[in-house]
Amino acid sequence: MINFKLTTNRKIVLKKSPEGVPTEEDFELLDDEISTPDTNQFLSKTIHLSLDPYIRGVITGRHIYSEKVNVGDTIVGRTVSEIIESNHPDYQKGEIVLTSNGWQEYGISDGDGVRKLTGHQGRLSTALGIMGMPGLTAYAGLMVYGEPKEGDILVVSAASGPVGCMVGQIAQIHGAKAIGIAGSEEKCNAVKNVFGFEDCINYKTENIDHRIRELCPNGVDIYFDNVGGETLDIMTKNLAFNARIVLCGFMTQYNLSTPPPGPNLGPIVGARATIRGVVVYDHYDKQDEFISKASQWLQDGKIQYMEDEVVGIEKTPAQFCKLMRGKNFGKTIVTM
Repeated sequence: MINFKLTTNRKIVLKKSPEGVPTEEDFELLDDEISTPDTNQFLSKTIHLSLDPYIRGVITGRHIYSEKVNVGDTIVGRTVSEIIESNHPDYQKGEIVLTSNGWQEYGISDGDGVRKLTGHQGRLSTALGIMGMPGLTAYAGLMVYGEPKEGDILVVSAASGPVGCMVGQIAQIHGAKAIGIAGSEEKCNAVKNVFGFEDCINYKTENIDHRIRELCPNGVDIYFDNVGGETLDIMTKNLAFNARIVLCGFMTQYNLSTPPPGPNLGPIVGARATIRGVVVYDHYDKQDEFISKASQWLQDGKIQYMEDEVVGIEKTPAQFCKLMRGKNFGKTIVTM
């Protein structure tokens, strides 16, 4: 039995609501007592914490499936954790689980939304990335709505991120050609040389419209959008007949107080294109299927991944702010 009085739970709370891009001053590191699990609960110690752009929407109350984080609240987030005390019949001390401790070193759970990581292949942190929610988002969005087939041309924005890199790699496994859009030469090099994309456009130094017309003279069959904004508008003008647009993320809008004007829908009608929004919570019925396939792809070397990792709960605010400025490289995690 742990002597909780001798152990401190360090956590990050919201100090003030961010205005625009979050800064480290919006968050505060606090020491708290560790709670004792009640009946049908367990206590777990965080190993890896996932940082994701959607948390920005949770902080402002704009996320459709999470309650707003108020000033003084612990920031939410998915974690890989080890159970250290359990009063829950289905969970035992020592088990490694995917849970939601949030931005803290210890957390209590009643088992809701928890998945055991027994038999997990690869590094445990991949359960938060390519083998976790980002990977499932990529798989479900692409396979259900993008419907890739041999010879298709796919373009994906934020291509070096955990969703984007998986979209391109899965598309290529199914015979499509993948072209990425990213925000630096370093990211574009990784997209091409690590993830194996056909090409990558640096939107900060290249004209996206011109480059897409060069690379895809007959138009784009699948556009998987992670950013929204001007990039989405440009891509609607470069669609092949019967193209599929998958809307996944709006990175360009997360830090805005009001949404920008929408794209011109005329070209979408002309291309007879379809637009579908992917929300990962709708596709957990495909989780086992995805994990089985992704595990094999990883084992066979057909998919690669990169992580942007720091160590220590105290580094979480800076790491999150880095993510929201687009300076991350791969899946953003904090290891305790």
